[in-house]
This record gives sequence, C-alpha cells and structure tokens, in this order.
Amino acid sequence: MKFSKRMDLFGESIFTTLANMRSERKKQGLEVIDLSIGAPNIPPTQEVMETIAKEAMKPENYLYAIKDAVDLQNTVKEWYERRYGVTIDPETEMTSLLGSQDGLAHLALTLVNEDDIVLVQDPCYPIFRDGPLLAGAKVVTMPLLKENDYLIDFDMIDEKTAQDAKYMIVSYPNNPTCGVANDEFYKKLIVFAKKYNIMVLHDNAYSELLFEGPGHSFLEFEGAKDVGIEFNSLSKTYGLAGARIGFALGNKEIIGKLKSLKSNLDYGMFLPVQKGAIKALTQDQSCVEKTRNAYKHRRDLLVNGCKSIGWDIDMPKGTMFVWAKIPDKFKDSETFVKGLFDKTGVLVVPGNAFGTQGEGYVRMALVQSDDTIEHALDMMDKSGLFK
Repeated sequence: MKFSKRMDLFGESIFTTLANMRSERKKQGLEVIDLSIGAPNIPPTQEVMETIAKEAMKPENYLYAIKDAVDLQNTVKEWYERRYGVTIDPETEMTSLLGSQDGLAHLALTLVNEDDIVLVQDPCYPIFRDGPLLAGAKVVTMPLLKENDYLIDFDMIDEKTAQDAKYMIVSYPNNPTCGVANDEFYKKLIVFAKKYNIMVLHDNAYSELLFEGPGHSFLEFEGAKDVGIEFNSLSKTYGLAGARIGFALGNKEIIGKLKSLKSNLDYGMFLPVQKGAIKALTQDQSCVEKTRNAYKHRRDLLVNGCKSIGWDIDMPKGTMFVWAKIPDKFKDSETFVKGLFDKTGVLVVPGNAFGTQGEGYVRMALVQSDDTIEHALDMMDKSGLFK
C-alpha cells in the first residue's frame, strides 16, 4: 500500500506517546497522576446537562442539522455583545465549529495554496502548525520568549517573510506559555496585518480563564474584522469539551469560505448539542466565575507547592495550565518528563512538543482535584529530583 506523502509530516502525537506511557505504568500496577492533557474535570452545570439529555430524547432532533439554528445564531450574537461589546451579524459573520480543533484543522484549506507561508507562534498548540501543513503550506515560526512576556515581537519577523505570508495564527491567553496580551499588542497586530495584507486567526479559547481582569476579544479592537476572525470555545469555560462546541466569528469573507467548506465536510452540530450551547450561554453566568476560581485555586496550590519543594516556577496569569522551566540539572524536557514519571507517576508534557522554543520547559494541566495535586506534590518532594 502507498499512502499520502503528507503523512510523512506527522509522527505519533505526543499525547498518544504519553497515553502509552500511562497505560504501560498502570499495567505494572503503579500509580499515575496525569497532569498532561488539558481535559477539564469540571462538568457543565446541571441545567446544561439536563437540556442536552431532554433534547436527545426527541426523535426530530436526530435529523441532519445542516446549519446553525436561528436561536443559536442569535444567542451567540447576544453573547458577544454582552461579554465583549462586539456586534456580530449572525448570518454572515459567524459559524459554529465542531470544536475549535475542527476549524483549526480545516481553515487553512480555505486560505492558502500549496507553498504559501503561514506564520505560527512557537511554542504553540500543535494543531496551529498541523492545520497549515495539511494544506501544503510552509510554516514560519514566530518565537514566544519569556523576556517578551511570550508576546510576538513583530519587529523580529523578516520583511520578506511578512510580505509573502498569507495568514497568521495568534492565541492569547496562550497555550502552552500562559502568556497574556494587552491592548497595545492587539493594536500592533492589526497594524502589522494591514501593512502586509495578512489574514489573522485569533484563538480565544481561554479568555474566561484570565485571573487578573477580564479577557478580551481580538474583535473588540478597531479594524480587527478587516483582517481576520476569532475562534471561541465552550470547552473550558463551560465544561463542554466532549460536546465539541466552538465558533468562528469576524471577517465575513473568511467566514463565508469556511462555511462553504464545512457544508461539504459535515452536516452541522447535533441539534441537542446546539440546545446545550444555548443553555450554557444564557444560564446564570456565575458558573463561569466559579470555574475560573477553581483553576486559580489549583494554580496557587500547584505553583506554591512546587516552590516549597525547590522547584521555582512562574505564576501564570491565565489558562488552565502551568508553564514551568525544568530544573537546571536536567539536560532537556523529555529527560525530565521521563525521570519525573518514573520516580513519581506524575505525567506532564515536554515543552518541545509545542515547538523548538518550548525546549527546557514542561506544561502541567490543572485538571486534577486539590487532593490529587497535593498528593502529586508529596510524591515529587519524596523523589529527591528537586533537592
């Protein structure tokens, strides 16, 4: 059998590798404390779950959805007006996604031809890079450095590269670095995109998990809709990760192309899930603050606990992750991850899985209970790795 050459671009996913490590250790009867995958363990509210369950019992809801229901469109429109002060035309400036990963995987197919240049942050969430590669694009990375607070330095982008770039993927609050962008950054981003005629995709999955003030939408800033779109997701904010609910919003030309592509790829979001999304966005929003406070508490518990055992790491301002520099005595991220796992059962992600600039770091997900985090800290303390 002969397979597509594009598959040569992809090895085994880091999360598959980690899952195999986890499975092998469990087969040996040993404990695993998984801080690797960002799968939220905070469920949706009872009202949201009951809505999906009720709607799933209606036979008429098993027809193809084909497109977004009008009440879902209007709910998302009202959500963006209420939360961000952004006006969206629900017919032309919005489409649902079967999770942001769906949009990130397919957007490049609507924006680039083979060998076109796409600018991607480094380190980044892997699909940011993989989506353009699937479309045959050339990926050029934009380093996110600690000394720049993990913000893109537009002055460091080569002039020729900027002129040739077709689109760029930007995400703040950032996974994995936990970097947070300010107003000035977004203004610079729009100026840069207009100067070089570059389309922008801003991934806004973590705007509600910002611990020091409300998160922004890229679309809040003047001129944003002229150059790009934003993805938003209900996965982390409302605990609906498995339901796969995301949205693309902004520039109507880009949205139109994405909707056209999706009409050939899927038949829309399952109708009971659309009803669950409506309930999530219209219910008492105190659940969002409750979720944010839970992640903040876990952040404090993990970071302060690590400092107490000799692992001094930065306190993130947002997201559901901690981005941690590995202890100096370890030569690289993968060596540290393996050593930590072998001695403690604590599983984290090596930073180089997110790009070359991630080497020397690991990402830990705040997806375990207080008791489990405290147990992980105890195991790490007893390991002697941080002495």
